[in-house]
Amino acid sequence: MSSVEQDQLVAAVGAVLFASGEPVQPNEIASALKGVAVPDVKKALEKLQVHYENNEAGLRLEWVAGGVRLATRPEVAEWVRQFFRERHRTRLSPAAFETLAIVAYRQPVTAPEIQAIRGKDPQGPLKTLLDKKLLRILGKKKVIGNPLLYGTSKQFLVHFGLNSLQDLPSMDEFDALVGELETIHITSEETDDGEDSGPVE
Repeated sequence: MSSVEQDQLVAAVGAVLFASGEPVQPNEIASALKGVAVPDVKKALEKLQVHYENNEAGLRLEWVAGGVRLATRPEVAEWVRQFFRERHRTRLSPAAFETLAIVAYRQPVTAPEIQAIRGKDPQGPLKTLLDKKLLRILGKKKVIGNPLLYGTSKQFLVHFGLNSLQDLPSMDEFDALVGELETIHITSEETDDGEDSGPVE
Protein backbone atom coordinates (compact mmCIF):
# COMPACT_ATOMS: atom_id res chain seq x y z
CA MET A 1 0.00 0.00 0.00
CA SER A 2 1.48 3.36 -1.07
CA SER A 3 1.83 6.29 1.31
CA VAL A 4 -1.00 8.08 -0.49
CA GLU A 5 -3.25 5.05 -0.09
CA GLN A 6 -2.28 4.79 3.57
CA ASP A 7 -3.16 8.45 4.13
CA GLN A 8 -6.49 7.92 2.40
CA LEU A 9 -7.20 4.87 4.57
CA VAL A 10 -6.37 6.81 7.77
CA ALA A 11 -8.76 9.55 6.65
CA ALA A 12 -11.46 6.99 5.80
CA VAL A 13 -11.10 5.20 9.15
CA GLY A 14 -11.28 8.51 10.99
CA ALA A 15 -14.44 9.43 9.08
CA VAL A 16 -16.02 6.05 9.91
CA LEU A 17 -15.33 6.52 13.63
CA PHE A 18 -16.74 10.05 13.53
CA ALA A 19 -19.87 8.96 11.68
CA SER A 20 -20.44 5.89 13.86
CA GLY A 21 -20.58 7.66 17.21
CA GLU A 22 -20.16 4.32 18.98
CA PRO A 23 -17.34 1.77 19.34
CA VAL A 24 -16.46 -0.06 16.12
CA GLN A 25 -14.26 -3.13 15.80
CA PRO A 26 -11.38 -3.14 13.28
CA ASN A 27 -12.88 -6.11 11.43
CA GLU A 28 -16.15 -4.19 11.02
CA ILE A 29 -14.29 -1.29 9.43
CA ALA A 30 -12.37 -3.66 7.14
CA SER A 31 -15.61 -5.36 6.12
CA ALA A 32 -17.21 -2.01 5.27
CA LEU A 33 -14.17 -0.75 3.35
CA LYS A 34 -14.15 -3.47 0.69
CA GLY A 35 -10.71 -4.84 -0.15
CA VAL A 36 -9.02 -3.49 2.99
CA ALA A 37 -7.35 -6.00 5.32
CA VAL A 38 -7.81 -5.93 9.09
CA PRO A 39 -4.05 -5.43 9.73
CA ASP A 40 -4.16 -2.33 7.48
CA VAL A 41 -7.11 -0.98 9.45
CA LYS A 42 -5.21 -1.54 12.72
CA LYS A 43 -2.20 0.33 11.31
CA ALA A 44 -4.51 3.18 10.28
CA LEU A 45 -5.95 3.28 13.80
CA GLU A 46 -2.44 3.45 15.24
CA LYS A 47 -1.58 6.37 12.95
CA LEU A 48 -4.83 8.08 13.84
CA GLN A 49 -4.09 7.64 17.53
CA VAL A 50 -0.61 9.15 17.12
CA HIS A 51 -2.10 12.02 15.14
CA TYR A 52 -4.52 12.95 17.92
CA GLU A 53 -1.88 12.50 20.61
CA ASN A 54 0.58 14.78 18.81
CA ASN A 55 -1.90 17.54 18.06
CA GLU A 56 -3.73 19.86 20.42
CA ALA A 57 -7.07 18.47 19.40
CA GLY A 58 -9.97 17.87 21.75
CA LEU A 59 -10.34 14.26 20.61
CA ARG A 60 -8.58 10.96 21.16
CA LEU A 61 -9.04 7.31 20.24
CA GLU A 62 -10.57 5.24 23.03
CA TRP A 63 -10.99 1.47 23.25
CA VAL A 64 -14.29 0.53 24.94
CA ALA A 65 -16.64 -2.45 24.82
CA GLY A 66 -14.23 -4.34 22.54
CA GLY A 67 -14.15 -1.60 19.90
CA VAL A 68 -12.66 1.83 19.25
CA ARG A 69 -14.35 5.22 19.09
CA LEU A 70 -13.52 8.90 18.99
CA ALA A 71 -13.82 10.44 22.45
CA THR A 72 -13.13 13.80 24.04
CA ARG A 73 -9.82 14.31 25.86
CA PRO A 74 -9.92 14.54 29.68
CA GLU A 75 -8.49 18.08 29.50
CA VAL A 76 -11.67 19.38 27.87
CA ALA A 77 -14.10 17.19 29.82
CA GLU A 78 -15.35 20.00 32.04
CA TRP A 79 -16.24 22.17 29.04
CA VAL A 80 -18.07 19.26 27.44
CA ARG A 81 -19.95 18.64 30.70
CA GLN A 82 -20.99 22.30 30.83
CA PHE A 83 -22.29 22.08 27.26
CA PHE A 84 -24.41 19.02 27.99
CA ARG A 85 -25.67 20.45 31.28
CA GLU A 86 -27.06 23.38 29.31
CA ARG A 87 -28.41 21.23 26.53
CA HIS A 88 -29.91 18.46 28.67
CA ARG A 89 -31.23 19.42 32.06
CA THR A 90 -32.62 16.07 33.15
CA ARG A 91 -30.95 12.87 34.32
CA LEU A 92 -31.51 9.43 35.80
CA SER A 93 -32.90 9.49 39.31
CA PRO A 94 -30.76 8.55 42.33
CA ALA A 95 -32.83 5.37 42.65
CA ALA A 96 -31.98 4.33 39.10
CA PHE A 97 -28.26 5.00 39.60
CA GLU A 98 -28.29 3.09 42.89
CA THR A 99 -29.98 0.14 41.19
CA LEU A 100 -27.54 0.31 38.28
CA ALA A 101 -24.56 0.19 40.66
CA ILE A 102 -25.99 -2.85 42.51
CA VAL A 103 -26.51 -4.74 39.25
CA ALA A 104 -23.05 -3.77 37.96
CA TYR A 105 -21.27 -5.18 41.00
CA ARG A 106 -23.59 -8.07 41.93
CA GLN A 107 -24.67 -9.42 38.52
CA PRO A 108 -26.33 -11.68 37.73
CA VAL A 109 -28.86 -10.50 40.28
CA THR A 110 -32.64 -10.72 40.72
CA ALA A 111 -35.14 -8.01 41.65
CA PRO A 112 -35.74 -9.56 45.13
CA GLU A 113 -31.98 -9.57 45.73
CA ILE A 114 -31.75 -5.92 44.69
CA GLN A 115 -34.65 -5.07 46.99
CA ALA A 116 -32.90 -6.84 49.88
CA ILE A 117 -29.86 -4.61 49.35
CA ARG A 118 -31.69 -1.32 48.67
CA GLY A 119 -34.55 -1.85 51.06
CA LYS A 120 -36.90 -0.54 48.37
CA ASP A 121 -38.86 -2.02 45.49
CA PRO A 122 -36.59 -1.79 42.39
CA GLN A 123 -39.29 -2.37 39.78
CA GLY A 124 -39.46 1.25 38.57
CA PRO A 125 -35.68 1.81 38.26
CA LEU A 126 -35.22 -1.59 36.60
CA LYS A 127 -37.79 -0.76 33.94
CA THR A 128 -36.11 2.60 33.30
CA LEU A 129 -32.66 1.00 32.98
CA LEU A 130 -33.99 -1.71 30.65
CA ASP A 131 -35.73 0.89 28.49
CA LYS A 132 -32.45 2.80 28.21
CA LYS A 133 -30.62 -0.43 27.36
CA LEU A 134 -28.18 -0.02 30.25
CA LEU A 135 -29.35 -3.37 31.64
CA ARG A 136 -30.35 -6.62 29.99
CA ILE A 137 -32.14 -9.78 31.10
CA LEU A 138 -29.74 -12.71 31.38
CA GLY A 139 -32.32 -15.43 31.98
CA LYS A 140 -34.16 -16.80 35.00
CA LYS A 141 -32.78 -18.01 38.31
CA LYS A 142 -33.56 -21.65 39.04
CA VAL A 143 -35.33 -21.09 42.33
CA ILE A 144 -38.98 -20.95 43.36
CA GLY A 145 -40.76 -18.39 41.19
CA ASN A 146 -37.95 -18.31 38.60
CA PRO A 147 -37.21 -14.56 38.98
CA LEU A 148 -35.44 -12.79 36.13
CA LEU A 149 -31.68 -12.30 36.32
CA TYR A 150 -30.36 -8.84 35.43
CA GLY A 151 -26.95 -7.78 34.18
CA THR A 152 -25.34 -4.78 32.52
CA SER A 153 -25.33 -4.38 28.76
CA LYS A 154 -22.80 -3.37 26.12
CA GLN A 155 -24.44 0.06 26.21
CA PHE A 156 -23.50 0.30 29.89
CA LEU A 157 -19.83 -0.21 28.96
CA VAL A 158 -20.10 2.44 26.26
CA HIS A 159 -21.74 5.00 28.56
CA PHE A 160 -19.09 4.65 31.23
CA GLY A 161 -16.09 4.27 28.92
CA LEU A 162 -15.23 0.71 29.97
CA ASN A 163 -13.69 -1.93 27.74
CA SER A 164 -15.03 -4.78 29.90
CA LEU A 165 -16.53 -5.39 33.33
CA GLN A 166 -13.01 -6.10 34.59
CA ASP A 167 -12.40 -2.35 34.18
CA LEU A 168 -15.07 -1.44 36.73
CA PRO A 169 -13.63 0.92 39.35
CA SER A 170 -14.12 0.50 43.09
CA MET A 171 -17.57 1.29 44.47
CA ASP A 172 -16.40 4.69 45.77
CA GLU A 173 -14.81 5.53 42.41
CA PHE A 174 -17.97 4.41 40.62
CA ASP A 175 -20.08 6.75 42.75
CA ALA A 176 -17.77 9.63 41.81
CA LEU A 177 -17.86 8.60 38.14
CA VAL A 178 -21.65 8.57 38.17
CA GLY A 179 -21.69 12.06 39.62
CA GLU A 180 -19.48 13.32 36.80
CA LEU A 181 -21.10 11.54 33.88
CA GLU A 182 -24.80 11.42 34.68
CA THR A 183 -25.56 14.72 32.94
CA ILE A 184 -23.49 13.81 29.89
CA HIS A 185 -24.44 10.27 29.08
CA ILE A 186 -28.02 9.82 30.18
CA THR A 187 -30.72 12.40 29.71
CA SER A 188 -34.20 11.58 30.89
CA GLU A 189 -36.87 13.03 33.12
CA GLU A 190 -37.82 10.73 35.96
CA THR A 191 -38.82 10.86 39.59
CA ASP A 192 -37.29 8.72 42.32
CA ASP A 193 -39.13 5.41 42.52
CA GLY A 194 -42.07 6.70 40.52
CA GLU A 195 -40.43 5.70 37.24
CA ASP A 196 -42.49 2.61 36.92
CA SER A 197 -45.28 2.21 34.42
CA GLY A 198 -45.72 -1.49 34.98
CA PRO A 199 -44.38 -4.42 36.98
CA VAL A 200 -40.95 -5.90 36.41
CA GLU A 201 -40.24 -9.46 37.58
